Amino acid sequence: MSNKVIITCAVTGGIHTPTMSPHLPITPSEIAASAIEASEAGAAIIHLHARDPETGKPSQDPELFMQFLPRIKQATNAVLNLTTGGGLGMSLDERLAPAHRAKPEVTSLNMGSMNFSVAQLGKKYTEWKHDWEKDYIESTWKMIYPNTFEMIERIMIEVGQEYGTRFEFECYDIGHLYNLKMFVDRDLVKPPFFIQGIFGISGGVGGDLENLVYFKQVADRLFGSDYRLSAFGIGKQQMAFLTQSALLGGNVRVGLEDSLYIGRGQLAQSNAEQVRKIRMIVEGLGLEVATPDEAREILNLKGGDMVGF
Repeated sequence: MSNKVIITCAVTGGIHTPTMSPHLPITPSEIAASAIEASEAGAAIIHLHARDPETGKPSQDPELFMQFLPRIKQATNAVLNLTTGGGLGMSLDERLAPAHRAKPEVTSLNMGSMNFSVAQLGKKYTEWKHDWEKDYIESTWKMIYPNTFEMIERIMIEVGQEYGTRFEFECYDIGHLYNLKMFVDRDLVKPPFFIQGIFGISGGVGGDLENLVYFKQVADRLFGSDYRLSAFGIGKQQMAFLTQSALLGGNVRVGLEDSLYIGRGQLAQSNAEQVRKIRMIVEGLGLEVATPDEAREILNLKGGDMVGF
């Protein structure tokens, strides 16, 4: 498996709003269709958020998740990865509700509290499709995304230990790697650790490629052979970071959650378009794209027959 690259696709997220792209999946049907297309293009893992189908606002209503999870599972063999981050301003109980309902193979887990701002995006728009969008984006300038040690511990126990769910450990800064090591030392999570480095968000580590090299060096020192690297850059840094991650022996994550674009000033028409682009790059480097079952083996997942949907 040493030359296998896992492609994750994060199809909608909880940050970008409907005004920003007409191609952002909103309804359960759109999310399902986009996820299926991304899987067919080569994504082994699909990272999923839900949205209010009328307004496009991020939602952690488990009923919305259950409108697309079974459809994706029936149409693909992809690993389905649910968010525990949800949307800005949500309580931990709200954020965990879909995982409790679905008992997925994987969930995301942000490894610390942080400033998390996308307020600069709001300056690009003078008109908005929905009333909530402008305030939602601008509020991030004065907001802290909370994931205290107590919250992280609760997620690891309630979701990880209870359901056999494994985690995409989302690390927005070098300190988040040390946070994870603390929980590893307490034996709350088991290897292999799927560590997702995230670069370029305001409040996290900057979007400079040198930072990914240092990130890997620290992860190597802390976790040795017990982890699997993945990484992505926000916005315009997306493809450069993905290529660098693959060159470093890591995995990659694309999707409209992370970047709305496929090229300079060019909106991506779909999640699948981004998957196809990174697949072409990965295969051009002489590497192979992992299938969903190969991703399950690499990450030691419980299997699609052990979920709650």
